[in-house]
Amino acid sequence: MSTLFTPRNSGPHAVLPWLGRFLMPYRWRVIAAMLFLLIGSLAWLALGQGVRLLVDQGFVAGNSARLNSIVLLILLITSISAAAVFCRFYLMTWLGERVSADIRNHVYRHMLLLSPAFYSETRTGEVISRFTADTTVLQTVVGSSFSMALRSAVTAVGGLLMMAFTSLKMTGLVLVAVPLVLVPIFILGRRVRHMARASQDRLADIGAHVDESLHEIHTVQAYGHEALDQQHFASKIEQVMMAAKQRIFYRALLIGVVMLLSISAVTLVGWVGALDVLQERITAGELTAFLFYAVVVAGSVATISE
Repeated sequence: MSTLFTPRNSGPHAVLPWLGRFLMPYRWRVIAAMLFLLIGSLAWLALGQGVRLLVDQGFVAGNSARLNSIVLLILLITSISAAAVFCRFYLMTWLGERVSADIRNHVYRHMLLLSPAFYSETRTGEVISRFTADTTVLQTVVGSSFSMALRSAVTAVGGLLMMAFTSLKMTGLVLVAVPLVLVPIFILGRRVRHMARASQDRLADIGAHVDESLHEIHTVQAYGHEALDQQHFASKIEQVMMAAKQRIFYRALLIGVVMLLSISAVTLVGWVGALDVLQERITAGELTAFLFYAVVVAGSVATISE
């Protein structure tokens, strides 16, 4: 991908500014999407306070009138959150499609200007495979992955702040547990990225093999080379499968470990909070809101890990 799309030996720090060039013409849509993302995240976090009021001023107080008004408030907050999610999803998906189309135009124009020496050293099939497959990956990153990661980061930070507002003691316990969750994300996440790149490389090899064999199909058939070509293709397919198998294993391991540690931490904090409720240090509504935020933060961290 380096020769066609980004600078050689490029990593995430080089790819993001490169993508930014294609996003700049649509910066107002990006700003609008970020605004709706912020509104949706804040509305989602406000639900925690709605739950707190529902428990303390509705159920515990036995006030049906107050209960009805709080339920209406929760429905209003949910409606705002849903509308913001709709706008954000539409804008980000549109941006993914638009930027992907612009990148394809840019890369194709660049391919037409490359020297014949490049095509003598690089297989045409590999170029075609990277042109189609890698731009699809970039489309997914811009239209979905980036939005989900940013939304999860905002929600996680906001959730932590609301947890601290509810109970500093339990928030301290959560912060102690956070490094335990982040360590496997950094370790296994790096491995997943490496496996993903290896999988893309194997797919490029398949595209190159198919292009070469079909481009010279008359020669292949004239020399009775069909069976040998099929064996070579089957071998490359197995290489793709092996690379995908390793990537899937590490990604599944990452998600499973993060989920185990996150839910375990939430359970431990909930146990400590229940003891505080019994000792009347916090109300049942505050504990419910805290657990709501804890689950939100845990889910956001899990999404970021994916």
